[in-house]
Amino acid sequence: MKKKSIKKEKKKNIAVTVKDLHISYRGLKKTSIRASWKHFGDKVEVYEALKGVSFEIEEGKILGIIGQNGAGKSTMLRAIAGIFSPDKGSIDLHGRTISLLSIGVGFNKKLTGKENIYLSGMLLGFSEEEIAAKEKEIIEFADIGEFIKKPVKTYSSGMYSKLAFAITAILETDIMLIDEVLSVGDAKFKEKSYNKMKELISDTHRTVIIVSHSLGTISELCDEVLWLEKGEVIMKGSAEEVIPKYQEFMSV
Repeated sequence: MKKKSIKKEKKKNIAVTVKDLHISYRGLKKTSIRASWKHFGDKVEVYEALKGVSFEIEEGKILGIIGQNGAGKSTMLRAIAGIFSPDKGSIDLHGRTISLLSIGVGFNKKLTGKENIYLSGMLLGFSEEEIAAKEKEIIEFADIGEFIKKPVKTYSSGMYSKLAFAITAILETDIMLIDEVLSVGDAKFKEKSYNKMKELISDTHRTVIIVSHSLGTISELCDEVLWLEKGEVIMKGSAEEVIPKYQEFMSV
């Protein structure tokens, strides 16, 4: 009697699991200070940025997140990075290290660029010795000259983005979160950062999540696309499946 052959499915190695994620912002309605003081409890507005979002990303995959302004894209990245705490739901990184590359996030503006290299590196979980070994490479890649010795508050947005990108690109983590920064900086740096990003995401063990309004960038770089609208998942699939649907929605 012949034994039946059992075909084993390859187990997926999940890097990020987001389950039923809810995040809300609270703020005061526009009104006078006196009226706000008298009726404080009645003047609080609640805005739901994410409403029960769930998805998974396999290790080594590149996920693009698209959607209109206010869809919840950047909130999602900051939640995965641990900057925002969920009101409900969970985020599991399965023991992996993570970094967020976003303009305006992560630097102490009173410190110099060099000091921020060490601060950012330690926040990412690297030791002072590990950062020191990469310091020269980070400074050379950022290419901001003597400004590396000056407080970050004196930087232009272009210099800020160069240093932020250099730190995240050179101090490589298991999961990289990228929020629109590939579109910032001069033409030379855009090309350099884009090529570096393609080099980084070619690593089959690194997982990348990119938020961008550039559908061309998303289509070229990403394995999968997540479409958010008003804090909810509309669609998740390949770029070939999702982007035409999104463009059709936007043209109406």
